[in-house]
Amino acid sequence: MTILRSDFLRTIVDRGFLHQCTDLRGLDDHMANNSTTAYIGFDCTADSLHIGSLLPIMLLRHLQNCDHKPIVLIGGGTTKIGDPSGKNAARKLLSDDEILHNMNSIKKIFDKFLKFGDCLTDAVIVNNADWLDSINYISFLRDFGKYFSINRMLNFDSVKLRLKREQQLSFLEFNYMILQAYDFLKLSHHYKCTLQIGGSDQWGNIVNGVELGRRIDGRNLFGLTIPLMTTASGSKMGKTADGAVWITDRLSPWNYWQFWRNTKDTDVERFLKLFTELPLDEIKRLSNLKETDINYAKKILANEATRLAHGTIAATQAAKTAEQTFEDNSSIAEGLPTIMISTTELDNGIHAFILFTMAGLATSNSEARRLIKNGGAKINNDVVNNETELICTTHIKNGFIKLSAGKKRHILIKTQM
Repeated sequence: MTILRSDFLRTIVDRGFLHQCTDLRGLDDHMANNSTTAYIGFDCTADSLHIGSLLPIMLLRHLQNCDHKPIVLIGGGTTKIGDPSGKNAARKLLSDDEILHNMNSIKKIFDKFLKFGDCLTDAVIVNNADWLDSINYISFLRDFGKYFSINRMLNFDSVKLRLKREQQLSFLEFNYMILQAYDFLKLSHHYKCTLQIGGSDQWGNIVNGVELGRRIDGRNLFGLTIPLMTTASGSKMGKTADGAVWITDRLSPWNYWQFWRNTKDTDVERFLKLFTELPLDEIKRLSNLKETDINYAKKILANEATRLAHGTIAATQAAKTAEQTFEDNSSIAEGLPTIMISTTELDNGIHAFILFTMAGLATSNSEARRLIKNGGAKINNDVVNNETELICTTHIKNGFIKLSAGKKRHILIKTQM
């Protein structure tokens, strides 16, 4: 096995980030001897990023901690095209206003993980619309189109899989890999960026960028990919039965903490390496805990991951709320997610199954009825036996009514005039 000299590459190999590299030995020499500028692109398809994007964000953080410079490339231009990589169908095309709204919202996430400023290794955010929006199509084709082989592009997984499945791939999407390669060239020219990082599904696009730099003016560029994240059960990271696990406040710190706390035993060590900055020897100690003791390691994982995304105060509050909720049944944890219901509605009483639907603990009244019939619904820690039981102001305890669906999902009802 290659002995790595670069602190950054040693770190990401030891922690499980590295999937592929265009030239690992060359990149190691380059990073061991130079402060390196690297970029990762994030398109603006939503107004937040979910934890499927957390792995590349953590990689940028490690990059900066090892005295290299991260570039966050926001795809204000490429979002108008849509990346076909890993997709079974074309993305929904967004308006310019929607893209701008999403971009401004996404930018705030990176402030929590990276240091921005004017120093050598401070991160910068760049928008590829700054150069893509002004491209002259004919000139672009003449200057750069000749460097791309259709034969080869058809063999990249992002294209080949769609064609094999006889799923439509538009000419618009087909252009995406050319534009991504052009992004790398522009960043290399203007920011001396020599490394592009992306998910393993981006390998073909990244190789195109490395080769374009070499063919245009002999640039020595590098590409590196990280594994696409799945859980031990094989499910894709970032999605749950209840929806996306958002990094921003679209998901409360409590629910974010709970997601990590509910990690499968077999995922604990891997997630501690990837999503926290705990030393590896401490991670090994925690992951060696057995049976119920592994729950302590899961709490550490939840605390550390939530601290990075939401801050120390929010992480501490989430941990306290969890303790009150799951370990002290005599109390109602005020840190749980809360919804407001008018006093008038509660004065008249609300059927239990309707209240569980209103609170979002069931997607429909019929699902709420099943939840209650199966004994999975509780109010103030007491099992609800009658789906039509009227819940009213007499159920308020310490200013709240606590609803529980199963062991892990809880919400508080608070009244307002």
